[in-house]
Amino acid sequence: MKMLFHCDYLEGAHPAIMQKMMQTNMEQTVGYGEDEHCAHAAELIRTACNAPDAAVHFLVGGTQTNFTVIAAALRPFQGVLCAQTGHINVHETGAVEACGHKVLALPDNDGKISGDQVRCACAAHWADETHEHIVQPGMVYISFPTENGTLYTKAELEDLHNACREYDIPLYVDGARMGYGLTAEGNDLTLADFAQLCDAFYIGGTKVGALFGEALVITNDKLKKDFRYMIKQQGGMLAKGRLLGIQFEALFEDGLYFEISRHANAQAYRIRDALLAKGVKMFFASTTNQQFPVLSHAQLEKLGENFSYSPWAHVDADHEAVRFCTSWATMTEYVDLLVEAIANL
Repeated sequence: MKMLFHCDYLEGAHPAIMQKMMQTNMEQTVGYGEDEHCAHAAELIRTACNAPDAAVHFLVGGTQTNFTVIAAALRPFQGVLCAQTGHINVHETGAVEACGHKVLALPDNDGKISGDQVRCACAAHWADETHEHIVQPGMVYISFPTENGTLYTKAELEDLHNACREYDIPLYVDGARMGYGLTAEGNDLTLADFAQLCDAFYIGGTKVGALFGEALVITNDKLKKDFRYMIKQQGGMLAKGRLLGIQFEALFEDGLYFEISRHANAQAYRIRDALLAKGVKMFFASTTNQQFPVLSHAQLEKLGENFSYSPWAHVDADHEAVRFCTSWATMTEYVDLLVEAIANL
């Protein structure tokens, strides 16, 4: 049996979540996220974000969250600026476009875009005398961490915030792996920073310990209005909504979310350090649970006998960049074996 390192949602849910779901299984609650568990989880998240006035909604998955927020924020003639490698551009099967909004992709630097790129894109649009015939930049999407496992700094997020304010467009952050970013080496951002600098962001559960589900935090009053209508219309509202609230209660009651995120990063760093010790070059300088080594075909074939990984990018005739991904549930024993296998390449 292969040991799987190709993504971070291979397992079910953290045992504390499963235990809490079993303990509450026979409770009778109202549906659609209006129960006491969702209310309590939302309050825990508002406290963690130092955002007492934020609206918190629980949606079933990341793609649903992304296109629901984007559809709610944009007018029919507007599109969303994002990195060329952004998840909504490369890995959501045109979900945003299916809602009638164009993804306006920008060249990225290791998965990141800058405030100046936003300013240039918006300025170029308004300077074009035919701008009424062109999709208007209406918001900015970034992810934290990025698709490449890299992190925005607080200064970079502040610059994006300022650029969006200059053009009166919202800033939205995809936080599918938020926990892994917040607990990463060198990170200087907190949940409170995201609440202060962004109009909306979500805290990923599917990839960080939950069975499924994401917690969306909205700080922009305009976006808060009637948002539940959008959740329902876009298929993101769960009838048994309490199942989402219960999971985020477990994740945020005692700091479990951050504890298990640190575990994933620590295991990823062991893999990274073993690769570097072997002289392997990294495709990206990731400090999160995703690591991207450049390996020869022979090395990949050898590792592939016992371990899975994701193909990422073709490098040259004999080398490929691949991704090894850890998670909240990654077993130390599996990493021990992978580290040993890397040393023996």
